[in-house]
Amino acid sequence: MIPLGQHPHPTHVVAHLSDPHLLADGARQYGVVDPEAGLRLALERLGDLDPRPDVLVFTGDLADRGEPAAYARLRALVEPAARSLGAEVVWTMGNHDDRAAWSAGLLDDDATDPALPRDRVHEVRGLRIVALDSTVPGYHHGALDDAQLAWLAEVLATPAEHGTVLALHHPPIPVPMLPAAALIELHDQDRLAAVVAGSDVRVVIGGHFHYTSVSTFAGVPVSVASATCYTSDPLPHDRLISGVDAHQAFTMLHLYADRVVHTVVPVPRGPEVSGHPASWGALLEQLEPQERHDLVSRKDSALNTGALDLPPE
Repeated sequence: MIPLGQHPHPTHVVAHLSDPHLLADGARQYGVVDPEAGLRLALERLGDLDPRPDVLVFTGDLADRGEPAAYARLRALVEPAARSLGAEVVWTMGNHDDRAAWSAGLLDDDATDPALPRDRVHEVRGLRIVALDSTVPGYHHGALDDAQLAWLAEVLATPAEHGTVLALHHPPIPVPMLPAAALIELHDQDRLAAVVAGSDVRVVIGGHFHYTSVSTFAGVPVSVASATCYTSDPLPHDRLISGVDAHQAFTMLHLYADRVVHTVVPVPRGPEVSGHPASWGALLEQLEPQERHDLVSRKDSALNTGALDLPPE
């Protein structure tokens, strides 16, 4: 569709998904949640996007127990969907992931040393995406060592054509709606801030907390995606922490020359109570700009009064 307002089409579209927590053999989390079903539905919804995403970025906790079979299943679900979209896939480590199984299962890499972080750089039409491994083997909190920070500083020393998206599992933000989660946050966030500040990083994206949140970090927007499996209720009743089988979502990032727009997309489809068919978009494109504006914006237009003779749905 042609732009209908004053802004051009975005230069890049990023689908940000997090925390699928797949299990081997179709097992359910807590005996209830089917993590594969949530991921399948999210991937189906991506097929409705226009424009389509350039890249799918998964910010960790890809396999709930780090099982090789879970990573194999993840690839079997995601890679065909990405191919149909014409999108690349970026995988990021999470605290539930196993470094050796993650490398072998998703990258066909035989790296087995658990002490070595899985940091990688991707480039998508001039947009740089840095997948940073913030995991600490044996723990749920996040950390970045001196070598990782030095590596990141070296990568960022040369600006990318369209800037950088920094992806890591543990987002560097406060968690005021889930205070107990601060016990498993990213440690020493100020050290990462010193590397990011003044660089070409346009947005930091993460997961880990299982609910959508936005903030800033070192002068850069931070976008935290919810989960496709189960989510954290940010306002539980009489509970310290409450995981619920509801509110699953992913986040779309539309990058423009001067800004990034973040949109939360619920994974479950809600019942429609009003709307118009997609075919009406083509009808709008046939009108002159002022005609389109008046038809949709004027309260007494034929469209808004129900007098417009449109083809049936």
